Amino acid sequence: MDVPFSEGSSSSSINNHKHDVFISFRGEDTRRNFIDHLNKTLQHANISTFLDEEKIDTGKVLKPELVNAIKSSRASIIVLSKNYASSSWCLDELVLILKQPNQIVIPIFYHVEPTHVRKQESTFGDAIAEHTRQMKAEKDADERTQSAQRIKGWIDALKQVANLKGEDVRGWYETVFIKKIVDDLNYRLHVPSRSALPEPIGMKDSINFVTSWLKKEPSDRGDVLTIFGMRGIGKTSLAQYVHGLHCYEFVTSSFIKDIDRRCDDKLYGLRDIAAELYGCISKGSSTQDYDVSKYTSKIENIVANEKVFLVLDDINTLDQLNALLGRKGFYQGSKIIITTRNTWLTESCDLFKTEVKPTHEKHKLEGLDDTEALELFCSHAFKSKDPKKGYGEMSEKFVNYCRGHRLTLEVLGMSLYNRQDVAYWEDRIEGLGKDPVENELRKSFDSLPSDNDKELFKHIACFFVGTDRVYTETILKACKIRANSGITDLMDNCLLSVGWNNELVMHQLLQEMGRHIVRQESPDKAWKRSRLWCHEESFKVLKEKKGTRKVLGLSLDIRRLEINEPLETEALRKMDELKLLQLNCVQMNGSYENFPKQLRWLCMHVFPLDYIPSNLPMKYLVALDMSYSNITSFGVSYCDSQPQKRQRLTGSCSKDKKLLGSLKILNLSFCDMLCSVVGFEDFPALERNRFSSKPYGGIRKHNEYLSIKIDSLETNMQSMIKTIGIWFGKKIRAACHGTDRCVFRIGCQMSNDKSVEKLVIGRRLELLVLGSELGS
Repeated sequence: MDVPFSEGSSSSSINNHKHDVFISFRGEDTRRNFIDHLNKTLQHANISTFLDEEKIDTGKVLKPELVNAIKSSRASIIVLSKNYASSSWCLDELVLILKQPNQIVIPIFYHVEPTHVRKQESTFGDAIAEHTRQMKAEKDADERTQSAQRIKGWIDALKQVANLKGEDVRGWYETVFIKKIVDDLNYRLHVPSRSALPEPIGMKDSINFVTSWLKKEPSDRGDVLTIFGMRGIGKTSLAQYVHGLHCYEFVTSSFIKDIDRRCDDKLYGLRDIAAELYGCISKGSSTQDYDVSKYTSKIENIVANEKVFLVLDDINTLDQLNALLGRKGFYQGSKIIITTRNTWLTESCDLFKTEVKPTHEKHKLEGLDDTEALELFCSHAFKSKDPKKGYGEMSEKFVNYCRGHRLTLEVLGMSLYNRQDVAYWEDRIEGLGKDPVENELRKSFDSLPSDNDKELFKHIACFFVGTDRVYTETILKACKIRANSGITDLMDNCLLSVGWNNELVMHQLLQEMGRHIVRQESPDKAWKRSRLWCHEESFKVLKEKKGTRKVLGLSLDIRRLEINEPLETEALRKMDELKLLQLNCVQMNGSYENFPKQLRWLCMHVFPLDYIPSNLPMKYLVALDMSYSNITSFGVSYCDSQPQKRQRLTGSCSKDKKLLGSLKILNLSFCDMLCSVVGFEDFPALERNRFSSKPYGGIRKHNEYLSIKIDSLETNMQSMIKTIGIWFGKKIRAACHGTDRCVFRIGCQMSNDKSVEKLVIGRRLELLVLGSELGS
């Protein structure tokens, strides 16, 4: 049976490939999330894609460009989502894809059961039944016959694709899953030696050295290369480029960036990095554990039995190396690149204490010579290889000053871009200091156009590196910081970037410079500084009750210190201007009324009480993070239907003056004891919620159900409810509909006169909102 295609379509030669990958998908299911991320990641890996931008089917036959795109692609990804089979276009694409000779086909089961595809059950069965009903309603006998043959072809194709070796997205983090798909395609397509990144200026010799090392006859014990050099010299740029150039040659590869800073910024940073590495190199479904040693065991089992290409960027401690490599050794042909400032680390780790050690080579990355340095400087200052006429001599002075240091050249060049004023350049030359790195980084900060941007830079450097951009903007906007435009300014000045997951990224030298600026506000008296991020200093200031109104932000995680000592809430009483406060695992004695009244961000992981004290000032709070805490309930509840009698959280307050009226972000993740969330109408500004069970094992048995109570559904509530994300491993008080979704009903009466709105909240949970008055 031939799939009906429009007239004029022609087959391309098998060898005349216009695209690497054709993506077949149902737009309403996946266009704005999974497909968008997949397509961007493929393109970032320099894999060309064809993606149909039509949002709806516009005819009974496939468009000629779709037919040509399928025939001229080297591979096809078929994203089988719940509504895939409801589209005749998707099914026609599927039939045509499976007819192509020598084409790589990768089915992705996107939250659907392969057996439902194979046997046309669940939504696939419903879709085929609807197509059959439409076929039987055809009045023309010939069209009815053609439609019947077409449906038979669809059914055969669904059976065929379900029997292929596919990938199931369930159980994976989507970012890790997508990277796995892209890495597999890179390897199978043998993408020509091309990197998604441009070749770093002045690194040809180092690139050739590393490439020769990769091509060298591998040892039967695996090979390790340590790239070392000072900060900002270009180790990460080199490693990232070489990985992009050669990762397709390995079935399994992974590049883990910025390891040391990520470990410093988060208590469980090393565990998260180990989890990321395991997710990248494992072939099975991703799993989650609390203990980094469990990930180490899984990682070392894989690398001992499979050829891998790993790049571990910015290693600074033995703990990091031991956690990410283990001690079992590597499979024959494996290549491991480590970038570090400490040359002794590699051969001191557990891996080199075994009888069978991998081979090890070192490569020191030096600064650029004058010619290379001038080219790099000009690429940022003029967007060209050579200086602009009249600026050659001044450019050479700047280059000589930088002494071949890559980061300094980049930052200095960027700061001079669009400043084509000879007098300005001469002033900058006169102001050059003794230390090129520290001096030029500071000048980049000093040249920021406004005090707003400078304060924003310091806030981010002290508290928000690695944090989601929107999350940070929401908090700092409440602190009267123009964060949205300010972040753009920082990016334009090469002081900040935004990562693939929308996280704020700042070079470690820049972060240290920002913190140094804050430290200089009062070198010897921490309590007189605007921000306290060092846990030892924060603890000492609170312990000695020396806090003052100069402090705008304070962070303390007691787990970072070998101290198990409670603090007094009285220590916060004098910090009138404190707006950013993080107290993780801190036992506080005294009245919570002493907390600062101006708080905008409050993060208290492992909060010991089972409720939030009613006298905790939260009037201006926009972000509340109580993850991993012991609280059993959250929200505003009423006693005896009398709004004046508020329980625990709020005490007594009027509806016109809601205690949490400013709250926009609420995070109650991994609060194992949480069993009820009530009174959402008292949080009119709420935009982002997160409730989730224990991250690695589900809700405690005695709290198997979560109760959510919403007293009324106001207009401003409707958009808020849609943002609630709930992800539980165990049952929620719900009616299960197969294995792919649950329906959670709020409200007990269902009558014909009640409107019903289905709201998707989370991956496998739907919320049915019944009418305007909702029960528990």
